Amino acid sequence: MKSAAAAFTTNLFTGRVFGANDTLQTAFIGMGRMGTSNLNAAMKQDNLRVAAVCDVYQPALDAAVDKTKAQAGGAARAVKDFREIMADKSIDAVCIATPDHWHAYMAVEACKAGKDVYVEKPISVTIDEGKKMVLAARKYNRVVQAGTMQRSAKHFIDACELVRQGRVGEVTMVKTWNYGNGKPEGIGNPPNGAPPSDLDWDMWLGPAPEQEFNKNKWGVDPKAFSHFRWFWDFAGGMMTDWGVHVLDIARMGMGEPMPRAVSAMGQKFLIQDNRDTPDTLSAIYEFPKFMAQYENRMFNANSMFKQGYGTMFHGTKGTLFVDRSQYRIHPEPSNPKETPEIVEVKSSDNSNVRHWANFLECIKTRQRPAADIEICYKSTVTCLLANISIISKQRVDWDEANNRIAQPELRKYMSRPERAPWKIVV
Repeated sequence: MKSAAAAFTTNLFTGRVFGANDTLQTAFIGMGRMGTSNLNAAMKQDNLRVAAVCDVYQPALDAAVDKTKAQAGGAARAVKDFREIMADKSIDAVCIATPDHWHAYMAVEACKAGKDVYVEKPISVTIDEGKKMVLAARKYNRVVQAGTMQRSAKHFIDACELVRQGRVGEVTMVKTWNYGNGKPEGIGNPPNGAPPSDLDWDMWLGPAPEQEFNKNKWGVDPKAFSHFRWFWDFAGGMMTDWGVHVLDIARMGMGEPMPRAVSAMGQKFLIQDNRDTPDTLSAIYEFPKFMAQYENRMFNANSMFKQGYGTMFHGTKGTLFVDRSQYRIHPEPSNPKETPEIVEVKSSDNSNVRHWANFLECIKTRQRPAADIEICYKSTVTCLLANISIISKQRVDWDEANNRIAQPELRKYMSRPERAPWKIVV
């Protein structure tokens, strides 16, 4: 990736330069729960106007327009085809909160159109798609912020700084997890059928394989996160949906390394619905100077600190636990005086709002944002390698120098066919 980026001898800056009081004209693509959350956070920023909202599902589009009616200048324009936004030269930045399988194509097209980008995590469903996103950001000199907003939360920043300063000693193991105890029927087994009349199913599929409509694959549920996450054609299950958050903090605290190898296993043991992804999985990583683990359990919520998720750094002097509510340091019994227990409750600030503030500031300064696309590319790859290990039933080694899987026979998992006409071209 570095050698390819270096080939761009001239950065193509196709946007406009912003002054302190200039209003950023933004568009939001994908108006589900995460898209709406981003819309709410963005509308709390100064000098930002939501110029357009876009969705292929009419009720979601209508609801997004309603949310923007109170802003200065009136309601945002409703758009059904995102290409209209890419062609609109008055749009300065876009937020992409579609299902995962659309992230890469839209982000690259936005960069080519001279727009800065806020794109949700995980950034892609394959490694090669993620590479193209980084290349596009660099080639067209765009600010691209990924939605790993924990990097903008002060207590996460402070906790990771304590780890890097050696507050818990030399760390040789980092554990991450998501635990819960659900019902075996899960999301059920609805039959394939006709899509709702107010949904453009073919456009929703986009670059994913053509297939019949299934309510779970589309997955819109007002009481839950969208179920598309549990199908390989559109996402990567909990490994990429939540694993990317907790492993991203693991990488942040340890100085941003990449794993050398991962061995992962997972299956559907108890879940009885039609999802593809496991209900129980464990991934073990070998990094240059430490080991790491991600574990997901759907049918047992018990954990050491009674926390359903988190990142835990195990060092020679103590253990640091951090999640979105707090960080805690627990000293080793041998030296409680040297490493006293610390409990730090996070401040009342909203990290998503702070993340958007960081994005807007970087649009003005042209600096790399807190969750720059290359940072989240590496965290996404960390998760995708585990899924490749689960699917291939093999240990997967990562060749960081060449930015690829070391085993030639496993490189086929780094990409997948793109359904016409959605081929990604940087």
